Amino acid sequence: MKAVKHVLVTVALAAAGALSLGAHAQSQSPTGAQPGSSPGPAAAAAAEMTEGEVRKIDRENKKITLKHGAIKNLDMPPMTMVFTVSDSSLLDKVQTGDKVRFTAANESGKFTLTDLQPVK
Repeated sequence: MKAVKHVLVTVALAAAGALSLGAHAQSQSPTGAQPGSSPGPAAAAAAEMTEGEVRKIDRENKKITLKHGAIKNLDMPPMTMVFTVSDSSLLDKVQTGDKVRFTAANESGKFTLTDLQPVK
């Protein structure tokens, strides 16, 4: 009987330890940061950019039309669409017809470019 209790206690402790480790692993982000903390420079640099081509620039309204590939973080297929820009100075980097790489986000229901770089 003591042997059975010993086995049950051992199994229970092992299971509790495994659950604790699993919960800890899930609370970590892929970069190792704690939830709610700001991503570090490495995480920002690792953000995947999408390739596209500038079709139209509307500096007055801070908008740009891009023909782009799939935007994975927005689960969006390739298409041509209008984006707002988070910073109007991004539009000064490009001209119609330029090949670009960009990062987009859904900010309050508006698809917004947060980074835009011409491809050289």
